[in-house]
Amino acid sequence: MQGKGGMVIPRTIVLIGLMGAGKSCIGRRLAARLHLPFHDADAEIEAAAGCSVSDIFTLYGEAAFRDGERKVIARLLAGPVHILAAGGGAYMDLETRQRIHEKAISIWLRADLDVLVKRTAGRSHRPLLRQGSPREVLQKLIEQRYPVYQEADIVVESRDEAVERTVDQVIAALRRHLEGGLGESA
Repeated sequence: MQGKGGMVIPRTIVLIGLMGAGKSCIGRRLAARLHLPFHDADAEIEAAAGCSVSDIFTLYGEAAFRDGERKVIARLLAGPVHILAAGGGAYMDLETRQRIHEKAISIWLRADLDVLVKRTAGRSHRPLLRQGSPREVLQKLIEQRYPVYQEADIVVESRDEAVERTVDQVIAALRRHLEGGLGESA
């Protein structure tokens, strides 16, 4: 699909990263700049389930949520090219990760612990953060997930700065990737 500035976007772009990395916020702006539709996996899961992510966790458990997430992401990746904000744990599922590698371009929005803590502070809708000190939970998630997130096609630092600056960095890294500079970081 032809994006802004003549850049051809051949496959869906999937934003991965921990909660607070900016996947939804950056994803919406990226979609607008590239003239592509935007989907948030969590919102799609909520629509399919008829209840919130938090309620799914409470009523059915994390395993049921992950199963629904896997199905929703597979459906979205089978559709037209778009920008997809994946849930923080989606990329940890081997089947989902393989499907993303086959059908999409993955961009890891990597953020440090302080940025994540600041952005998630006071947000009660995040089930995993209710399992102890948010800082400690996020630190454990960094240790568990960052080694897997490194498999992403592109890595962009999500810093405590203007969203548009991060979107600019994502577009520049995507352009390099599409022009053959695989494995680039910004």
